[in-house]
Amino acid sequence: MAPYKNLFTTSINISRTLSFPLPRSRTHRLAIALLLLSLFFFSSTSLTNQLPSFLTVSSLASSILFAANYISPFSSITSSRTCLVSDSTDNCTLSSVTAMERTRMNPRKEEEIDDVIAGLSSCDIFNGNWVLDDSDPIYQPGSCPFLDDAFNCFNNGRPDLDYLRYRWKPHGCHIPRFDGRQMLRMLRGKRMVFVGDSLNRNMWQSLVCALRESVENKSRIFEIEGRREFRTRGFYSFNFVDHNCSIDFVKSPFLVQEWRSSDRRGNRKERLRLDMIQTPSFNYHDADIIIFNTGHWWTHQKTYRGKNYFQEGRKVYNRLEVNEAYKKALWTWAKWVDSNINRSHTRVFFGGYSASHFRKGKWDSGGHCHEERQPVTNDTLLKPYPLMMKILESVISEMKTPVFYLNITRMTGYRKDGHPSVYRKPNVHQRIPGIIQDCSHWCLPGVPDSWNELFYATYLLSHHDLSSNH
Repeated sequence: MAPYKNLFTTSINISRTLSFPLPRSRTHRLAIALLLLSLFFFSSTSLTNQLPSFLTVSSLASSILFAANYISPFSSITSSRTCLVSDSTDNCTLSSVTAMERTRMNPRKEEEIDDVIAGLSSCDIFNGNWVLDDSDPIYQPGSCPFLDDAFNCFNNGRPDLDYLRYRWKPHGCHIPRFDGRQMLRMLRGKRMVFVGDSLNRNMWQSLVCALRESVENKSRIFEIEGRREFRTRGFYSFNFVDHNCSIDFVKSPFLVQEWRSSDRRGNRKERLRLDMIQTPSFNYHDADIIIFNTGHWWTHQKTYRGKNYFQEGRKVYNRLEVNEAYKKALWTWAKWVDSNINRSHTRVFFGGYSASHFRKGKWDSGGHCHEERQPVTNDTLLKPYPLMMKILESVISEMKTPVFYLNITRMTGYRKDGHPSVYRKPNVHQRIPGIIQDCSHWCLPGVPDSWNELFYATYLLSHHDLSSNH
């Protein structure tokens, strides 16, 4: 009976020391199940004749503990009841991040990061508000040479800097300030790719500038593809040599394939193939981290009208509602991800819809925001939650691949003050009433830096599982 007693004692110790984030009752049930399985195994086998000499009670217990600790902390969002965002109508407040089981903590991590992660594990980091914060931005205005002119409001002459004085504060928890050095350590030897439209490019450039700020020898950051090539090939990349990592951007506004052609009369035709993923010039399916987005191009006139524009196979729809087309396109993307992404290697993120703030017209018909100097403070003034994002959440919930949903929609809804407006070009004489303003993209430094802080917080939660799979 001694082996049974030893096994029982060891199993009880396992139940006390399991470190992966299961509720206490689930931990106990797992330990009991392992105990019963082990007892059954020992009762049906001669301990002296059948077991190999190297398999002792203690080694078996160690194997059980190793297997338990190796259980993947991530799971797909497969239930239609899964809550991805705060939704007062459904009385649902589960975080987008907490829709996946949490990565167990590495005991060797610094206590400060441990405390931060412990706080994040039960918090919806996308549900909060903007608070005044006079600390320095992650990188100084005008300091980053990698910004597009369209995002460089400081260099373009914007006189106020109040839009840099706000920081996103989730309700009920604290998100860590972006730490570029820690981020680069986590990205060492990895490839990170942003795939989507110019709002994703906004976030990509914000991240590159934030990481650049933490690099001592900035000459060790190289542009793999220059800006001139980007305009023709839709691919742009920076390499951080000392960390052997690259941060890339792939232009894909719809994620699905858009065709342009001309008929015999020279009339230009455009079609959006809802059943075909856009094929990039550079493969990215094997990247370590991929952040997708799509949204704003679906609000353009030709897309929104949906007349003779959407195509599946040989069928061109005379008229198709844009939300139905968007759903079809997302399912094409989802199937591509599930079929082509190695879930044990690649972490997939999807950025939500970034709010626009055009007043008294659209972007091409007199809409403006140049007079805005403060965020929205009254929630009743926010625009309704976009149906497109509800469609996205529905699609993600049925995918095999775990997708981290960066739900920036509500947080950007407040920030009517953070757009380039008339400061999207360096020419002073163009800042006159009536010119086309940019109330969709964001000044940098600015709001997208907070997106990357949220990404940083999310990636902190997943990093150790990612490392162990490598």
